Amino acid sequence: MRYVSTRGVAPALGFTDALLAGLATDGGLYVPESWPQLPPRMPGATYAQRAAQIIQLFVGDDLPAATVQRLCDEAYATFAHPAVVPLVQLDDEHFVQELFHGPTLAFKDVALQLVGRMFDEVLRARGQRVTIVGATSGDTGSAAIDGVKACANVDIVILYPNGRTSDVQRRQMTTVQAPNVRVVAVDGTFDDCQDMVKAMFNDAPFRERMQLSAVNSINWARVMAQVVYYAVLTDLLAGPVNVCVPSGNFGNVFSGWIARRMGAPIDQLVVAANANDILERFINHNDMSAVPVVPSLSPSMDIQVSSNFERLLFEMNGRDGGMTAEQLQRFRTSGRLSIEADQRDEFITGRFQAARLDDTETLATIARTYAETGMLLDPHTAVGVGAVGKLRAAGTLRGTTVTLATAHPAKFPDAVERATGVRPPLPAHLADLFELPEQFTVLPNDLAAVQQYVGSTFL
Repeated sequence: MRYVSTRGVAPALGFTDALLAGLATDGGLYVPESWPQLPPRMPGATYAQRAAQIIQLFVGDDLPAATVQRLCDEAYATFAHPAVVPLVQLDDEHFVQELFHGPTLAFKDVALQLVGRMFDEVLRARGQRVTIVGATSGDTGSAAIDGVKACANVDIVILYPNGRTSDVQRRQMTTVQAPNVRVVAVDGTFDDCQDMVKAMFNDAPFRERMQLSAVNSINWARVMAQVVYYAVLTDLLAGPVNVCVPSGNFGNVFSGWIARRMGAPIDQLVVAANANDILERFINHNDMSAVPVVPSLSPSMDIQVSSNFERLLFEMNGRDGGMTAEQLQRFRTSGRLSIEADQRDEFITGRFQAARLDDTETLATIARTYAETGMLLDPHTAVGVGAVGKLRAAGTLRGTTVTLATAHPAKFPDAVERATGVRPPLPAHLADLFELPEQFTVLPNDLAAVQQYVGSTFL
């Protein structure tokens, strides 16, 4: 299996080279040269076994099957639920897939518990060391830190927007006491943090000197590992299903697109957005125009520049990297991206739906769901559940639908308590989170200052 860049200039790489590179040298994102077909589920397979079966298709000969299975077994043994990602039924045709039973209580654990182990496996074999630089809107940072804090061959620096995460999200990053971990609060937005990470990767001498790598969803391995739970939910539910995804950086919903491209019986992919609704506007009105980010109760979705949309755009452009790079440059310059009508007809219409919820609607969804089912939803999952409700009421979404529950309600206790009067407690392994000392660095929204910090911190 070989990987090509969405911008068409960087050389093709094998899986382990793409894993360590993260971002391609031409600024693009890696995707497989071709999409494999989803293998049938082995009878009685565990989640870890199904994961290894699917992931081996993307790893190819770079890692032996026994190694991939071992890494999957180790990664998913860290989850608190025996099913890893259990399905819970809300009503006759609406399920929630709980993706938050990992160590940091968010769906990012599903990929990063595995990806961290893959990094250490490959680096140990090569005798190499890397510095991971990542940006987080809330959950990626803690999941990435947890995934690599015990890795002998990885240093990690995580950037997050100062004051724009929940207290739990922040403390899950800043209370980790490990010599290879640094956390930086940037006085800006998530998009600012993400831009800085990409700029550091595009600075070739700096990238080489620091041996930079990435665990954001710009890293192909993140997206790859998320394909598995789409396959698992369609294994368990008979017939075609719709999947609703609370969306920010488009990586999660693109994993669903891949699963469908590989043959999983997924009908509609529903993009659920909060007030930062650029993806909803694109899908419903062909309006992909960036506007200032608005802080919300669902901060992991407070994004305007969705990095992984580039991977779908590459497919929409017939895998023409030059065309993709040109469109993205125009988007960066003008703040607008236009898609031709025939591209929308082939890739968007009848395949994607979208709906948005503001904070008031999000709180109402949390309250209503708790009153009707006894289930507490975090604000991101509530945006998904509310989006399904809106589209059902409009008559555009029919049949069995699964909403991805992307975070544990205890990560956002203030919003949940405001909606329901119930304050969800942290699980036992995080019960002392607010008693631990924090350690982080505050830096201005300035690339030079942040790059200087990254360049000097582990020397």
